[in-house]
Amino acid sequence: MNIIELTDIHKTYGHGDEEVKILRGVSLTVTTGDFVAIVGPSGSGKSTLMNTIGLLDSPTKGTYVLDGVATEKLGDSQLAVVRNKKIGFIFQQFNLLPRLTALENVELPLIYAGVSKSERRERAKKMLESLGMGPRIDHKPSQLSGGQQQRVAIARALAGSPSLLLADEPTGALDSKTGAEVLELMIQLNEQGNTIVLITHDLHIADTAKRVVSIRDGLIVDDKRNANPPRQVVQV
Repeated sequence: MNIIELTDIHKTYGHGDEEVKILRGVSLTVTTGDFVAIVGPSGSGKSTLMNTIGLLDSPTKGTYVLDGVATEKLGDSQLAVVRNKKIGFIFQQFNLLPRLTALENVELPLIYAGVSKSERRERAKKMLESLGMGPRIDHKPSQLSGGQQQRVAIARALAGSPSLLLADEPTGALDSKTGAEVLELMIQLNEQGNTIVLITHDLHIADTAKRVVSIRDGLIVDDKRNANPPRQVVQV
């Protein structure tokens, strides 16, 4: 089953002489359980494509079906509901709330989803424990290393059992050793059945995925499947 179906996606900013075309007709499908890296240099359109996939921005033209839901006619509130239920976000800068503990940060999307206090606390605790963060559930972000903060962010992304994990440069704020550990964790999550789309400018990171989609000047210029993706990340 296709979890992502993007068809002839265009994104244009401005009007008339000020018009800037960022995406120029992108079509992309991603099947459930896949691990896809979208790679491209700065200005290639990969961030705009990520925002489109994440329902953070709407295309100027084209259609997007996410896990069976046609999104182009949905209003902002409807998109927010679909985004909360279908997508788990993993960001470069973690985006944890500094005044909340690791447990409370992981609970946040479950609050928005209307999950009861007892259930969300139990689910958040189990998710943190599964990622090796059990002893630190009461720690605030300032008391955690970068790698630990990213594990909390991943736990938060997984807490609502989303259909898709969307990772934006997830190792960008980490040293190479910790970044390799996070990439290995993402490989393990994919092996457990999670669908992952990873956005990166780094070809070494992209090569850990099962499939690498290259974007340049708002167009997909290459789409190849990695026959033997590494099961262990080599630190560089």
